[in-house]
Amino acid sequence: MREVSILIELAVPDLSGNERKYLNECIDTTFVSTVGEFVKRFEKEVARKAGAAYGTVVSSGTDGLHMALTACGVGRNELVCIPAFTFIATANAVVHCGAEPWLIDIDEKSWTMDPELLERELAEKAYEKDGKLFHRGSGKRIAAVMPVYTMGMPADMDRIRDVTDKYHLPLVADAAAAIGAKYKGRNIGNLADATVFSFNGNKTITCGGGGAIVGDNERIIERAKHIATTARVGQDYDHDMVGYNYRMTNLQAAVGCAQIERLEEFVIKKHYISDYYKEHLKGIPGIAFFPETDWGESVCWFTGLVLDDTRNVREVCDRLADKEIQTKPFWKPVYMQKPYLHVEKSDMDVTEKIWRHILTLPVSTCLTEKQLESVVMAVKEIL
Repeated sequence: MREVSILIELAVPDLSGNERKYLNECIDTTFVSTVGEFVKRFEKEVARKAGAAYGTVVSSGTDGLHMALTACGVGRNELVCIPAFTFIATANAVVHCGAEPWLIDIDEKSWTMDPELLERELAEKAYEKDGKLFHRGSGKRIAAVMPVYTMGMPADMDRIRDVTDKYHLPLVADAAAAIGAKYKGRNIGNLADATVFSFNGNKTITCGGGGAIVGDNERIIERAKHIATTARVGQDYDHDMVGYNYRMTNLQAAVGCAQIERLEEFVIKKHYISDYYKEHLKGIPGIAFFPETDWGESVCWFTGLVLDDTRNVREVCDRLADKEIQTKPFWKPVYMQKPYLHVEKSDMDVTEKIWRHILTLPVSTCLTEKQLESVVMAVKEIL
C-alpha cells in the first residue's frame, strides 16, 4: 500500500478503477508476460481513443519513437528535425536509429516546433537530389520531421505537414503526454504518419511504463510492430531482420485498460486543475500561464506558471517544498545536454527566453479541493 503522506506531489497516478481486478485476472490466468487479452484490448482502445485506424503497444514511449522512426525509414548517419525544447528522450530515440537530431526552435505561442522556422531552415540549409533532401553542411540525408506535443499541446500540424509534404519527408509525432488532446476539434492519432504516446507513471493515463504507436498507415504501424517483436516470422523461430524486444506485458496492458476507461474523466480533471490555478493565481505580478492556441486543445498534462526575470524558479521550488508541496522546473533544452552540444541547430531565441522561467505545479488527477487550495495559498504567499 502507498504510504499516506502530507506531501502534495507533482503527478501521481489515480489507480482507483479496475486496475486491481484486471491484474488479478492476469495472475489467475497466468498471462503475465507479453501475450494476453489485455495487450490486444489495450492496442485497440488506444487507437480508438486516439482516432487512428491502427495501433501497437511497446515497452516505453522512447521505444515507440525509435520504432516509429525506424518504420518510416530513418537510418544511420541521417538527420531528423526535432524541437530543441523537449525531454531528452526525443533526441535519444533519433540516435537509437543511428541518426542525429537537427534542433529547431519553438513557437512562442505554443511552445511547439515553429513551422515557419522549420521551412526556412530547410530552404536555406538543405538541397534536393534524386528526390531526397540533404543537409548542405554535412551531406547527410534529412530523413524525417518529429514535432513534440509540448505539455500535451498539439503542434501546428497542418502547417508542419505542408512543409513535410513539400519535401516528401515522413512526419512522426512525439505525443508522449498528449493522449486525449484535440486538434481543430478532432482526435490527434492520425495527424502524422505515426504518433507515439507514453504511459509512464506521471502521464495522464499510465501502465507504470509502456507506450503506443498509432496511425492510419497500416504498413508503418505493422512494420513498427514487427521490428518491436524481434522481427519474428510465423510460429517457428524464424526472424527476417534484426529486431528488438520492445513488447508490452499483459500486466502493464491490464493497468492500461483500466486507466483508458477513465481517460475522459482524467482529461476533464486536468482541465479543471489548470483553470483553477489560472482563476486563483491571476493578478499576481510577474507571472504568466502556459500558452493556449487557436488550433489545439491541450490535455494539460502539466500546468503551472512562467515567472519573470525577478524570480528564480529553483528558489521558488525550494520554498514550496518547505511547505510540503512538490514543484519542479521544466526541461533543460536538448542543445545544452552533454550528448548534443554540437548537433545542428537553428537560432534558439524562444527556447532561450522561456526555459529557465517555467514552474510546474501539482497536477495529479486525484488532487482534492483542499490540496488545490493549499497549493494556491502557498504560491500566493511566496510570490
